[in-house]
Order: sequence, then C-alpha cells, then structure tokens
Amino acid sequence: MKIEIQCFYFLALLVLPIYAATVLGGKSGAGGVLPGGWQPIKNVTEPHVTEIGEFAVEEYNKESKSQLKFLSVVKGETQVVAGTNYRLIVATKVGGLTKNYQAVVWEKTWEHFRNLTSFTPVNA
Repeated sequence: MKIEIQCFYFLALLVLPIYAATVLGGKSGAGGVLPGGWQPIKNVTEPHVTEIGEFAVEEYNKESKSQLKFLSVVKGETQVVAGTNYRLIVATKVGGLTKNYQAVVWEKTWEHFRNLTSFTPVNA
C-alpha cells in the first residue's frame, strides 16, 4: 500500500507541471505552449535553422540524385517531440529556376541525430 501511494505522488509530480503549463499558460494569455504543437520560428536566418535547411536539401539530393542548391529558409516552425521537428519552407535553385520546398527534419541534438522526414514541392 505504501509503495502505491509513493508511485501516485511521483506520477502526480511529473504530470501536474505539464498540465498546469498547458492549461493555465494557454488561458492566461501568456502564450502557453501546447506540447506537441507547432510553434513559428521567429528568426529563420539563425545559423542553426539555416544548417537544418542545408541538411534537408543535401539529404534530398542524396536520396533523389537531384542537384538542388540551397538558397535560404523562407519560413519555419518547430515541434517538440522526442527531439525537435523542423518544418521549413526552403528556397532552392536548379539550373536557372528557383523553387520552394517544404522540408521536415527530425533532430535529436544530444544524440547528434538528424533525419529528413519529408521533402515536398510547395505550389506557389
């Protein structure tokens, strides 16, 4: 019985802060973050974001035997999962044509892991 009570308190200590941050943060107007939700990237020219965009184009080129040239990150969002998902609109160039793609990259920095999840053309 004593172990069950200790387990209950332990779980409550883990769950309550997440619940409070989600529910109370969202209602207070303080811009609470919903776990698993997409959040806009405020500065898409930040070096790490650019690095993720370059990685996405390089991986796509390897997988598809394409020769896209990375130009810039146009827009982006992040999602906290077991690591971070980056959903970026990247501008590319091939030949004389410029085209945008939506790239999703999953990153776990502590494991030095990155994976290109999807790379699809954006219809303008």
